[in-house]
Amino acid sequence: MSDHNIHATETHGHDEHAGLSKKKIWQVFGILLLITVIEFIIALWVLPNGYMSHHVGNIVYICLTLLKAFYIVAYFMHLKYEKLGLQLCLTVTFIFIAYFIVLMLIEGSYLHLHMPFQ
Repeated sequence: MSDHNIHATETHGHDEHAGLSKKKIWQVFGILLLITVIEFIIALWVLPNGYMSHHVGNIVYICLTLLKAFYIVAYFMHLKYEKLGLQLCLTVTFIFIAYFIVLMLIEGSYLHLHMPFQ
């Protein structure tokens, strides 16, 4: 009887991550490649020719990098297949850490001394 329960839990563990097929891996790879190509176009053509200011370029880079980080964490680290509670716990923790880092930089006058706003 106990052997039956061991085999049932082993097969259940393998079925949870069955959604990540080769097709899905290639789709995520294509999305990551497209985002990287967009970043290179912005860095090598748009910014040097003055089509976009450096301030806007930095914001676009940050957004594209966060999007790439989402795809890597969600699919290749299998966070997309985890329970909602774990996803929310990790996301809220990351947001608070980033918020406190920015808050400490602002309060410590680091940003005002080393990165003057124009």
